[in-house]
Formats: sequence, C-alpha cells, structure tokens
Amino acid sequence: MILEVIVQHPEEARDAERYGVDRLELVTSIGEGGLTPSYGMIQRVIKQVKIPVQVMVRPHSRSFVYTEEDLQIIKEDLGVMRKIGVQGIVFGCLDRNGNIDEQTLHQVLEIAEDMDVTFHRAFDGAKDLKSAYRTLTKYKHQISRVLTSGGQEAVKETAPLITLMDLQKELDGPEILVGSGLKQPTFKEVAHAIKANEYHFGSGVRVDGSFAKPIDEAKVKWFREVVTSEV
Repeated sequence: MILEVIVQHPEEARDAERYGVDRLELVTSIGEGGLTPSYGMIQRVIKQVKIPVQVMVRPHSRSFVYTEEDLQIIKEDLGVMRKIGVQGIVFGCLDRNGNIDEQTLHQVLEIAEDMDVTFHRAFDGAKDLKSAYRTLTKYKHQISRVLTSGGQEAVKETAPLITLMDLQKELDGPEILVGSGLKQPTFKEVAHAIKANEYHFGSGVRVDGSFAKPIDEAKVKWFREVVTSEV
C-alpha cells in the first residue's frame, strides 16, 4: 500500500518521510490547488529525502486548458527540472471539450522522457471519466498513475472509483491513486469499499486539518493502519 502526502517545503518533506509516508507530492500555492514550486524549493526537497518526490507541473490555476504560451512555460520548467534531478512529475491537461488534450500531453511526455508521471485531478474535470482513462492507458509506459476522486469534489461516493478500479484491471492501465477529501471519519468505509493500492492525502493528515499546520504523525500512522488492515 502506498501513502502519498502533499508537502510544501523541506521541513514537511522530512517530517513526512520520518512518519513513514511512501511518496511526496511537492507543490506551492496549495490554496489554488497546487502550482509549480520554485527551483530552489525543488532542489532542497529532493536532496533532503530518500522517498520519491512527484513535483507539480502547473503554471497557473485558471484551468487545465493550456495555450501555446502556457506549453512553452511548462516545457521550460521541465527542462530545468531534468537538470536539477527531478525524477517524477504531476501533470494534467484537458482540451476545451473536456477531453484529455493528447497533443499537449504528448509534447510534455516527450520532454519528461523517463520521469515517473502522475496525471493529476484535471482528470476529474473530463466529461467522460471512462473515456479519459482509456486515453491515458495509451501512455501507460510513462503515466504510472491517475490521481482521482472519481469525478467528485471530494471522495464521498465509492461507486465511481470502483468503476475506475475495475477499468484499470480490465485494461492493465495506470494505477488509480485515490485522493481528495480523505478524512478520518469516513476513510475506513472508503478504504474497505475501494481497496485501492495507493491513496493521496492533503489536509487530512494535518494538525487541525489545515495546510497552515504541520503534518500529524498520529494521523499518518492511523491511515497506514487502516489501509494495511484492508490488504
């Protein structure tokens, strides 16, 4: 079972690793849903932890539809990330019709080359999640996982996620990384129903449920115990 946690700076990254987190998602501007961190921040984090770090690649929070200028910024960011040793990225894009923007995705993956790629919750904005997942399966040699709440603002109903889990097995596609709104009061029920291999946590593992507060070691251990019990 993989527990992934959002971090915003080196101290949080070190804490998360010490508390037994398996993988990090490094972002800035979490209030806007997470944007690309500064190069200095990225360097310090990836040098100070041994667990995998997935770095957010998102130039703005206006939408997941990117212009040619946006794409050039993304490419330049990726070029620098490769130079400073980034091994994994988090990226997602849609076209104006609510489909996966394959033209943009293809160009990003070309530059990413052997980086480990998570397709983020832009996926949940797709007009047809099953069709979008089938599209991403074509790129499974580079896209390792898809972060999703099953098209919901936060994970509440489990049926959409179970449908995606079934599709993952059918297509042998990217791993379904379940995330958004995972909290202690409802998590046991969610984990029991979905039985996913990977879970993504944000404010749910924080003191007082706030990104302004530190990661709570007791909460991380509690979530770990729950997912382990569902194996």
